Amino acid sequence: MIKKILALFSILFAFQFMVLAQTGNVKPLTIGEVRTLKSKILNEDRTLNIYLPQGFDKAKSYPVIYLLDGSINEDFIHVTGLVQFFNQMYAMPETIVVGIANIDRKRDFTFHTDLKDLQQDYPTTGHSDKFINFLEKELLPYIGSQYKTTDKYLFGQSLGGLLATEILFKKPEMFNNYFIISKFMVG
Repeated sequence: MIKKILALFSILFAFQFMVLAQTGNVKPLTIGEVRTLKSKILNEDRTLNIYLPQGFDKAKSYPVIYLLDGSINEDFIHVTGLVQFFNQMYAMPETIVVGIANIDRKRDFTFHTDLKDLQQDYPTTGHSDKFINFLEKELLPYIGSQYKTTDKYLFGQSLGGLLATEILFKKPEMFNNYFIISKFMVG
């Protein structure tokens, strides 16, 4: 009996969706754009998820948050939601968010190690130098050529926080501000 009721609800829901779609009441929900940057340094395509403020004006300059772990299924959606919330509730300046989608976090976010056990357990680890070069020589100039920008913020958590810390120590001038976050469990 329950299966029949669930099947009936499924059919009614599908029918309602089809009717709404046909009457034009369904619109896509868009919070940004997806771009692909061909990186010569990394020798791969990098996906960028970009949030532009409501009422984005090409003539206006905006601060930019560069979000490590910026895939759609990682931190991009909730960080852009926080940016919108703080903009509306606390007069945070309108801000562009550039989410950098991951391909291999261990490779990109960790620095070289000579420890054999780490090299064995994590064979791709230790290439943050290339990723930092990508940020500095390809990504930052690309975003600067596409949008008028002001301050640059780097946002990294967990391994992304490790990379943000490395950049802060080695090349602090790359970004104006750093958000370095770590998950800590007490128990």
